[in-house]
Amino acid sequence: MSDNSVEKPYQCSVCHKDWTKKSLLMRHMRVHTREKPYKCEICSADFAQKEHLVNHMRRHTGEKPYQCSLCLRAFSRNKSMIIHMQCHSKTNPLNKYAETIRKLKESRQATCEKSQTGETQNEGYECPTCPKVLKSELNLAKHMEKHAGEKTYTCEVCHKVFHRKPHLEQHIRLHTGEKPFHCTECLKDFTQRAHLELHKRLHKKEKPYQCTECLKCFTQKSHLVLHFRLHTGEKPYKCSVCLKEFSDKSSQKKHMRVHTKEKPYHCLECPQSFSQKRSLVHHMTQHTGKKPYHCSECGKNFGIKLSLVAHMKRSHI
Repeated sequence: MSDNSVEKPYQCSVCHKDWTKKSLLMRHMRVHTREKPYKCEICSADFAQKEHLVNHMRRHTGEKPYQCSLCLRAFSRNKSMIIHMQCHSKTNPLNKYAETIRKLKESRQATCEKSQTGETQNEGYECPTCPKVLKSELNLAKHMEKHAGEKTYTCEVCHKVFHRKPHLEQHIRLHTGEKPFHCTECLKDFTQRAHLELHKRLHKKEKPYQCTECLKCFTQKSHLVLHFRLHTGEKPYKCSVCLKEFSDKSSQKKHMRVHTKEKPYHCLECPQSFSQKRSLVHHMTQHTGKKPYHCSECGKNFGIKLSLVAHMKRSHI
């Protein structure tokens, strides 16, 4: 019987993928909700799937149930043994990447040791150059070849490094405030074309992503994923310093600046720096004198929307 003839009555409300069993759908939904219900009792690592926790626990116990039938070397994961078996073939693709994989193993061992101190360790093999995560050491070694000889582009303001010039140019707009993409409906401006395209859905009233709990609709899949956590109470992002939990990564990242004292938003007119973007936007009005937010009750003008909202609550409500 072909896969096409198998009945799949359970559909994901986010990506519309079909499943044969409700349990498989519930397992798949964790991809969107980022729920990780399986937690290691030894360290703070948590996982979306039970088998990932089982594999992780072997790092603590030292168990290696998978053994090579040729050289009797043992492994904690079946996938690792399969990759190892290629060493016994005449055309061994690992030879080319042996040194890279050795360094990756050393780095991964250091990461595993860090997990004992309470840091959550992710499954997979993360590229040290870009955010991509690969399934095996061999895949990562192959992927890293793509970065070899790449040019790097550094932001002159905050010194952040990029591997593609368009990404640097896009980043620079955070400092300059340039917004070259304009909405023809409401004249709102955007730093990225993708943000403009998403914004256009507001005018077209397109909301293709619907919550299965309250039926509220959203223009973006990411907004639905964040909203769904209001129903589940999930807060998958944790501060490693004070253990405060957050429902989204950006809130966690902003919070960390309380501990690190990092101020990545720099004024181009004076030496001042800020931990939050909105603080920089507010500060820039002191240089430009622009006050685009207008009170309809008393005619007073404000540099940022938040000040207008506070004024309305204080003076007119």
